[in-house]
Amino acid sequence: MEPKTATRGEDVKYLHSADNISDGRQQHPEEPGETNQEEQKKTWGEWIQDMKHFIWNPEKKEVLGRDKRSWALILLFYSVLYCFLAGMFALCMYGLLATISPYVPTYRERVFPPGLTIRPQANALYFAFNSSERSTWSSYAESLNTFLEDYNDETQKEKNLVCTPGKYFLQPGEDHEERKACQFSRSLLRNCSGIEDPSFGFAQGKPCILIKMNRILGYQAGSGIPIYVTCEVLKADMSYLGPISFYPSDKFDLMYYPYYGKLTHVNYTSPLIAMQFTGVKRNEDVNVQCKINGKDIISDHEKDRFLGRVAFTLHIA
Repeated sequence: MEPKTATRGEDVKYLHSADNISDGRQQHPEEPGETNQEEQKKTWGEWIQDMKHFIWNPEKKEVLGRDKRSWALILLFYSVLYCFLAGMFALCMYGLLATISPYVPTYRERVFPPGLTIRPQANALYFAFNSSERSTWSSYAESLNTFLEDYNDETQKEKNLVCTPGKYFLQPGEDHEERKACQFSRSLLRNCSGIEDPSFGFAQGKPCILIKMNRILGYQAGSGIPIYVTCEVLKADMSYLGPISFYPSDKFDLMYYPYYGKLTHVNYTSPLIAMQFTGVKRNEDVNVQCKINGKDIISDHEKDRFLGRVAFTLHIA
């Protein structure tokens, strides 16, 4: 029996089928990459429409992708969570406040001796002025006058007591009991009180600088011996500084100590020492350092320049 031979039409059909198999593009006219590019080519209008649809979907009645049940559940969850956190915070604060006293610190570090501060305040503690030009020193005088308002004689007589000098004013009792304070009247500062000379000596080139110790709860200054103040010139001859007058004296009287805290020692006013520099060399930067001296006093600490001392510069024209 003779084998069957393929006709010309069958050969053409076979070749056409083979070409289709070898060319994958004819079998798959649309590739994934082309579809993604078409999806990415959206206009701004289409983006805005998609955003509007996300914000509010009228078909599913969803807001930002959530229906009302989903929103109710998530709001309930976060409400319970934050109420729980607030309750825990309130409970911790209550426990903390219940264990500490508002009058006396539960724990106290060693903060002795006290630091010093001066009035008036000056930028970088540099006092530069011309005694004949009021505008150069008026801010200093105004600052001192404002600071001394609580020391007015009438105010001190009304609120505070006349105490015995030279001894501590001890007031034992419960922590919450109110303590009395000793009078420190403005008139004690004499030439530096601003009563007779509102310029506090600046108009005469004899400025007044007030110095006070920082308050420390329960601190008995000097351990029974009054603390006194001395001043010196840094990196210059002492003649540049000239004489200094101290008011009411160069000592902090013991009767103003100890201090019992602002909640019980309501009317307490810190004692002051006024220093009037009457012979400062003119047209020179005079670097002055004042420090307190007494038992258990440290005034030469390398890292804290305000511990027991204070340094400033006077330039009088």
